[in-house]
Amino acid sequence: MRKEITLEWRQKFAFNGVLLYLVSTVFVCYLSFDRLIDVPTWNALYWIILMFASINAVLKSFLQERDGRLLYYYTLVKPQSIINAKIVYNALLMSALGIAGLVVFIGFMGNPVKNIGLFLVNMLLGVTGFSAVLSMVSAIASKARNNFTLMAVLSFPLILPLLLVLIRVSSDAIHGATVVEALPKLLVILLLSVITLVLSNVLFPYIWKE
Repeated sequence: MRKEITLEWRQKFAFNGVLLYLVSTVFVCYLSFDRLIDVPTWNALYWIILMFASINAVLKSFLQERDGRLLYYYTLVKPQSIINAKIVYNALLMSALGIAGLVVFIGFMGNPVKNIGLFLVNMLLGVTGFSAVLSMVSAIASKARNNFTLMAVLSFPLILPLLLVLIRVSSDAIHGATVVEALPKLLVILLLSVITLVLSNVLFPYIWKE
């Protein structure tokens, strides 16, 4: 994970590019709706923008790795260590994007969220699940050599169940629900995130051998 952070620090244009995409997309929505936006649309737009920003951010996880470097990693550490480091790093990256996106979204589109704490907890759990799914799909796409198209096609169906629950919990937070009231849905999000994390650890070693 230290390597990922070092590379990101050296190549700030990657994170800055995703951040620019996020800000510009929100600004286009602001110009299109002219702040006349209802709560369900606000909620859906936030998650759609965050999802595509996350895909763009995680796309390079394995695609930037050269075959020689991957072979070196193969002799050095277990494959589970590689995928878990990628997942943790991508989760931190997407958490930063999620918080930045929320600040920008509130700045341009207003703040209808009554329970911001629940909204943030929901977002952090969600990006953890996103990270597990997208990191695994990035590994598959890097082997297929048809990176962005394959990643977009594979990731959306896998993320969709998690995304639907996230939108519902966000809606609860917007309407002022407490964490206790939203706990069953939060547990579903946590369960989906754990399942994707376990599957990533089970499946990645087979991809790693190729």
